[in-house]
Amino acid sequence: MSWSVKTLKPSSPAARSPSAWGPRGSAPATIPARLTFEKVSHGFGDTQVLKDFSLDVAPGEIVCLLGPSGCGKTTLLRLAAGIERLDQGRILIDDTVVSGPTAFVPPERRGVGLVFQDFALFPHLTIFENVAFGLRRLPAAEAKSAAMAALQRVGLAAMAEAYPHVLSGGEQQRVALARALVPRPNVLLLDEPFSGLDKRLREEMREETLSILRETRTTCVMVTHDPEEAMRMGDRIAVMRRGQLVQLGPAEALYENPADVFVARLFSEINEIPCVVKNGKLCLGIADFFGDLSNVDLPENGSVILGIRQQDLVITDAHAPDHEAMLSQTYPKSLPGRVLSVKFLGDFALIEIAVDGLDLPLMARTTQCEAPPVGRNVTVSVEPEDVQAFSADDLDDLKN
Repeated sequence: MSWSVKTLKPSSPAARSPSAWGPRGSAPATIPARLTFEKVSHGFGDTQVLKDFSLDVAPGEIVCLLGPSGCGKTTLLRLAAGIERLDQGRILIDDTVVSGPTAFVPPERRGVGLVFQDFALFPHLTIFENVAFGLRRLPAAEAKSAAMAALQRVGLAAMAEAYPHVLSGGEQQRVALARALVPRPNVLLLDEPFSGLDKRLREEMREETLSILRETRTTCVMVTHDPEEAMRMGDRIAVMRRGQLVQLGPAEALYENPADVFVARLFSEINEIPCVVKNGKLCLGIADFFGDLSNVDLPENGSVILGIRQQDLVITDAHAPDHEAMLSQTYPKSLPGRVLSVKFLGDFALIEIAVDGLDLPLMARTTQCEAPPVGRNVTVSVEPEDVQAFSADDLDDLKN
């Protein structure tokens, strides 16, 4: 019997069924703009927040900035919006420099919408007045029509005369989104807009926000620290660490080919096995277990970290009648082990396995109903293409 259940790889964003928010209209299309960061550096006092950061966001594209707290994601949005003046580099919207050594376009003239993490609604204004706030230059009738259309699109037209304090967190988020989109910005910036919502509402808001962004064709940069959210929302993901761009690409590319251990850890839980390489070969007693590793670049000499996702390990019952025959046909290289613990985690079980030849146990994931019992002797196998190799220097860099 085999207990391995491989998880599906992340899919690219696609149209999904809208949630039931009641009667809604349609959102008007914008004229999307290109947003470009050129070698942007910025700091606060002695703290360097951004270091030589460059990124080009195509018109109509959704790019998610992913990284830990303090890596510079929010600062990048504030610079793009014009709330902060950058220290070095340039920011362009289409071909116009909006921030640079000799240029600074005020926020209200950039055509940029910004949704803050806390929504930042005006408590003394009604929902309608909040949404219409950015339309004060329009004739009153035209501003009213546009604001009501925006509220209709997010399903809150009936709440137009209410005040923010009577709304739920999800409703406030929808008002903030309507307020940012009603001026029809060329670029929309979202700063962790779903972080304050519960899980069910967060998933609903993600899907509806994505639907509106596709409908309006707005260029969007969204900050998040949630890898799943980035994979759901972004056409591309820009992974940041310590103010720098670590890796950029579609979700599947980053998942399948992470640039280093840091990126690999972001997108999945991995087993990390330190190894020494001499003359291009692993100096490890169980080196055969990993196959020929033709899919990875090993240094001629040095230290590496072999990474195996928990869900990529195949756990086979050593007592099954067809155990030996199945292994010889499917996984010729395997290791014996014993189950140390099984933890129920909802949709899956986390299995800790002591494996001959390794100092630390391996962790594997499978469905709860297929998890082997504690104490059971098992065999651990892995496909060679599921093994990744990273420079051991990456670990030292992450500690600093």
